[in-house]
Amino acid sequence: ECLSARMLLIGAGKMGKLVVKHLIAKGCKKVVVVNRSVERVDAIREEMKDIEIVYRPLTEMYEAAAEADVVFTSTASETPLFTKEHAEALPAISDAMGGVRLFVDISVPRNVSACVSEVGHARVYNVDDLKEVVEANKEDRLRKAMEAQTIITQELKRFEAWRDSLETVPTIKKLRSYADRIRASELEKCLQKIGEDALTKKMRRSIEELSTGIVNKLLHGPLQHLRCDGSDSRTLDETLENMHALNRMFSLDTEKAIIEQKIKAKVEKSQN
Repeated sequence: ECLSARMLLIGAGKMGKLVVKHLIAKGCKKVVVVNRSVERVDAIREEMKDIEIVYRPLTEMYEAAAEADVVFTSTASETPLFTKEHAEALPAISDAMGGVRLFVDISVPRNVSACVSEVGHARVYNVDDLKEVVEANKEDRLRKAMEAQTIITQELKRFEAWRDSLETVPTIKKLRSYADRIRASELEKCLQKIGEDALTKKMRRSIEELSTGIVNKLLHGPLQHLRCDGSDSRTLDETLENMHALNRMFSLDTEKAIIEQKIKAKVEKSQN
């Protein structure tokens, strides 16, 4: 884990600076930096305040490596800094860190000999290995992007179906209004027959709930066929066809005109 592993960076050039940025992004709070001069390390320390940077001179490189769990190498050295013999001489890593010291060599030419990986408690990753990791990550991101695109397409279809089905909302309102008026009218007739004096509040409420329950159950099927959100097999064309059928069956298109006529007749009757 980045938070508990002891990090060592050898080389404070451009690549070394990128390593420090990466460590900060991973939540690391401390890194030891070995470099020929302290000036570059000071410059990185000045720029990056979110991590503690401990400078050690090049002469203390192997001592610093002995105290590190992960060693990043990024120098312009023409000869390897770590050979198999060097790695074997380093103390073992605690089991808490997996018992293996990691060498991440991002230098060209290599700072860590390939034979270091033959040491039991050492593992080496070089530029070629990192390229493979990058390619694998790219493929994984591409696959996830394609999966996300499929989800987006599905949700878009559902949204468009829902948006287009809003055309049925007026019919839904008219059908519910039509049913509610019948319910209210029949309920009033029922209550008058029984007589207000014979009804307790609880009885009246029970009768009203009964009438509401019957209407809701009867409307459930028709109203479901007026909704289209892409979550079922019903197409928008089917939904609109159902809307027109219900309009015809219940004369919902002419309902408004009929109501207006009734209101007009009542007004005229009251005036006469």
